[in-house]
Amino acid sequence: MAGDNVLLVAVYEKAGWWSGFFGLHTETQYEERLPGYQDQTPQRREDVNGDGRVSILDMLRVARRFDTLVAAKPGSSVNEDINDDGIVNITDLVLVAQYINDPVENNLDAPISPGLVQQWIDMAWAEYDGSIEFQKGITSLENLLMALNSDKIETKTALFANYPNPFNPETWIPYQLAMPTEVVLTIHTTTGRIVRTLPLGHQAAGVYKTPNRAAHWDGKNHLGEPVTSGIYFYTLTAGDFTATRKMLIRK
Repeated sequence: MAGDNVLLVAVYEKAGWWSGFFGLHTETQYEERLPGYQDQTPQRREDVNGDGRVSILDMLRVARRFDTLVAAKPGSSVNEDINDDGIVNITDLVLVAQYINDPVENNLDAPISPGLVQQWIDMAWAEYDGSIEFQKGITSLENLLMALNSDKIETKTALFANYPNPFNPETWIPYQLAMPTEVVLTIHTTTGRIVRTLPLGHQAAGVYKTPNRAAHWDGKNHLGEPVTSGIYFYTLTAGDFTATRKMLIRK
């Protein structure tokens, strides 16, 4: 029967015990609560602006405070420092992004541009630590970017920042292709000496960003020997497209 049912309890003070009599069908769903109980569901840390939902507006609040150092004073916390590491950065933004369920609906009331979201995505991949939370956040950002670009669905061939960077001993190199083509990745030193050539084969048009799709380099040369610490460059060749970016091995 719908509604609130009251459990009457008989208390015996002398013996120090109590008993109650109440019967429920085995399939009945119920909860126990005291008189005057109110649901005190705590606010999510990711709901930075306290409006009761995690949205792009919360991401913007975090982005506006990038590189802000948080003083470790009792009772003085900064909402935007989601992981409490003392600084507001892309990691906090990604942690907020993982709880945005509908980026299409969310972007309607936020002053946000595809260029800004792409910048966040590049920063996120650069700091990617392999965790599920980070992956969810990056996926939300990429879904948001697709929603903002829904009126111009044109995928351009591009090479993105490797992650992690700096790294030791391995890294992933994301990219995307506008059309099917042969893809080759070349690792070389600052002087131009080729350290490793990774032929990725003929690949279909699409996005290659996740660890199971991006190019992978184990930090070894063509002889299978670990390379020394320092700055290296990686060049993606895909048909007529060529692009080069920098990375750092730190041991």
